[in-house]
Amino acid sequence: MSETTHDGGVALGAAPSPDEGLTPARLADKYGLSVSGARPSLSEYIRQLWGRRHFILAFSQAKLTSQYSQAKLGQLWQVATPLLNAAVYYFIFGVILKTSRGMTRDTFIPFLVTGVFVFTFTQTSVMSGVRAISGNLGLVRALHFPRASLPISFALQQLQQLLASMIVLFLVAVGFGNYPGLSWLLIVPTLVLQFLFNTGLALIVARMGAKTPDLAQLMPFVMRTWMYASGVMFSIDRMLAGRPEWVIRLLQYNPAAIYMDLMRFALVDDYGSSHLPPHVWVAALGWAVLVFVGGFVYFWKAEERYGRG
Repeated sequence: MSETTHDGGVALGAAPSPDEGLTPARLADKYGLSVSGARPSLSEYIRQLWGRRHFILAFSQAKLTSQYSQAKLGQLWQVATPLLNAAVYYFIFGVILKTSRGMTRDTFIPFLVTGVFVFTFTQTSVMSGVRAISGNLGLVRALHFPRASLPISFALQQLQQLLASMIVLFLVAVGFGNYPGLSWLLIVPTLVLQFLFNTGLALIVARMGAKTPDLAQLMPFVMRTWMYASGVMFSIDRMLAGRPEWVIRLLQYNPAAIYMDLMRFALVDDYGSSHLPPHVWVAALGWAVLVFVGGFVYFWKAEERYGRG
């Protein structure tokens, strides 16, 4: 073929492109292209997360450092806040309402402080997780990285905060006659399982909060209701003595109650196994695996939608 140029000459016509007539999908397949921001496979997503492990740790440490940077007492508030909450709960529930039924003062105070510290770990993980995406849209839209890094790093931040507070918890336990023993070794698996459970919850509420930012305003009421139903300020089996057995078991198998009671069993000498539901370790493991795996998959399924709209 030939065509006439503007000066009257003849030029050879351009050969047709080998890609002419190909659909966009076929072009992408031919040249190995993929949609920008598309969700990777689950195995690839896990591999990407592992590659960002240093970022996750550094981000959690930076958030922890900056959390109280404007306060004069700084990081001391990590310990002071749950201790003040425990003092208020002791006055209201221990002194006024007498929820310490069957427990001496020396048993009830470490029982209460342990419950407050452990539940606060779950509470703050959920509250920070619900804003993990919606509160960091600038970062989500500016950089390409697995979005699960954010809720995981927030859960890790709360774990670091709890570990710093554990020193005070140990001092309270020892101060009321609960000295270190073999049962204290149970603290490690309890915290590992609770961390997995909390991370799964953070992933679930992070996806929900990304779609519905108003959920962050509702969550404090949800967490407060959960706290009152979990036996933070009272022993479930003693408070509900005489009630139907299924009601007691229902509240005892509540995951927040399980992790609190396991920690109390480890730290408080007078809080024996009789206060724990049957197969409590199986239940603790089951909740951790179910919520962590389910939460991770639930979050991953919406990976390509975070930060859009």
